Amino acid sequence: MPKFGMERGIPGAGKWSETDVAEVSAKSNEVLDGMPDVRWQESYVSDDKLYCVYVAPDAESVREHARRGGCPADSVWEVRRVIDPTGGGR
Repeated sequence: MPKFGMERGIPGAGKWSETDVAEVSAKSNEVLDGMPDVRWQESYVSDDKLYCVYVAPDAESVREHARRGGCPADSVWEVRRVIDPTGGGR
């Protein structure tokens, strides 16, 4: 199944407490319970953005996850290739 990245603009995300992170994760997982074809792999947090990685059948499924969760999806893109420091890729 394809892998997708999603960028979410969320002011102050880098200052979230552990409680905030737990609440956001729980909401995402609650939405995913109703979307068996979508898997959240991980997210990276900067000061004002989240970069999330999903495995899903298509980009629209990732956007639907964002809509159901009430969290913005500023952009969604398909990961075409992963490159590592050894110069390899997959």
